[in-house]
Amino acid sequence: MSLTTNLPIGFIPTQDAKAARAFYQDTLGLEFESEDAFAIVFRIGPGRTILRVTNTPEFTPAPFTIFGWQVDDIDATVAALAAKGVVFQRYDFLKQNKLGIWDAPSGARIAWFHDPDGNTLSLSQHPE
Repeated sequence: MSLTTNLPIGFIPTQDAKAARAFYQDTLGLEFESEDAFAIVFRIGPGRTILRVTNTPEFTPAPFTIFGWQVDDIDATVAALAAKGVVFQRYDFLKQNKLGIWDAPSGARIAWFHDPDGNTLSLSQHPE
C-alpha cells in the first residue's frame, strides 16, 4: 500500500474561528467549503486539497512553519498579500529582500507570515 496517489489533508489550529475564517477566506482568498463546531474547511490547489482550520481550546503556536503554498511568482504574491494587510516576518539570521523574501541556497525563494493565531505560514517559489 502507498499513499503517494492520495491527496493530503492539512490541519491548522485556531482559537478564534471567526478571525481565522476571515483571514483564510477573505485575506488569503481560499475557497470556503464548510464550517461546524470542529473546523472550518477550505479547498485549495489544483487537486482540491482539504485544509481544516481546527478549533482548539488552547495551544502554543509552533516556532516553525506549519503550512505553506508553492507559488509561481513570489514577488507578486507577497506584494498582493501585503496590500491586503499581511505582514511578512523578518528574521535576523536570514538575508531577506525588501519584501521579506529569502533566497535559499537551493534556489528556492521563501517568505513567512502569521495567521491571526500566530501560526507560521509560508510562500515559496522553487526553481524549475
